[in-house]
Amino acid sequence: MNQLETFRASYARLVATIAGVPADSTESTRFIEAFTSVPREQFIGSGPWRIVTQNGYVTVPADDPAFLYPDFAIALQPEKHINNGQPSLHVRCLAALQTKPGEKVVHVGAGTGYYTALLATLVGTNGSVVAYELDQDLAGKAITNLKNYSNISVQNRSGVETPLPECDVIYVNAGATAPMDCWLDSLRPGGRLLFPLTTAHGFGAMLLVMRISENKFAAKFVIQAAFIHCLGARDGDTEKRLAEAFNRGSIGNYQRQGGMWEVKSLRRKTEPNGTSWFAGNGWWLSTLAPS
Repeated sequence: MNQLETFRASYARLVATIAGVPADSTESTRFIEAFTSVPREQFIGSGPWRIVTQNGYVTVPADDPAFLYPDFAIALQPEKHINNGQPSLHVRCLAALQTKPGEKVVHVGAGTGYYTALLATLVGTNGSVVAYELDQDLAGKAITNLKNYSNISVQNRSGVETPLPECDVIYVNAGATAPMDCWLDSLRPGGRLLFPLTTAHGFGAMLLVMRISENKFAAKFVIQAAFIHCLGARDGDTEKRLAEAFNRGSIGNYQRQGGMWEVKSLRRKTEPNGTSWFAGNGWWLSTLAPS
């Protein structure tokens, strides 16, 4: 391997470890192989790049691609706060989705295509990915960046409107205030949806929804996260109530009884009862398992 390939291989092991993927497992091997094989520099644009820190963007000192292989988010459109997200966060999310070879994936908010390429690598040539990106500039770059992936289709349109293809996995990379009906309806039995359920300021958590049968969904929160807003998937009143729900029962990083980590199912088109952690418009999250 050349020096950059060595950096990429080390980075792949690093982000899998940070994400908590068990070492020496089949899952760990798959992620390490995928993150080693997909060159991040082909999706970020020319350097020097701006990395994301808790105190804002910091520009790296040179355009050496080695600077793209720590576990940092990298700016794509800093004026809009659109970034190529933190790799270990995405590994954690992709591990929760349990994406398998041969599955059909919908990727909402593809950006310039880096995580789309990783999804396509994980499902293999017998699987497929349909990627949606609303921003015309980002979508154009994604189409160019992904032109050699025969199992990817990129569409420059919203991923929160019908029609969406029937699929096994939906991975959303922009914050919504509800699990959109078109997402839930597109899932096959056994299908999984993972999306950021977020407040007005973009903070919230990744909610994993698993379709057990036509009207039965398991659900749980995977990890706290912050994302830009998903246009067309926001409601102002729900944003405020979500902020209250996320704060309810919280003491620092700990949760009292009734906190978000107790959510076990998503209910649709029924009246919330005493097990409700949060109720939206036509949906609610329950602390009881699906029944």
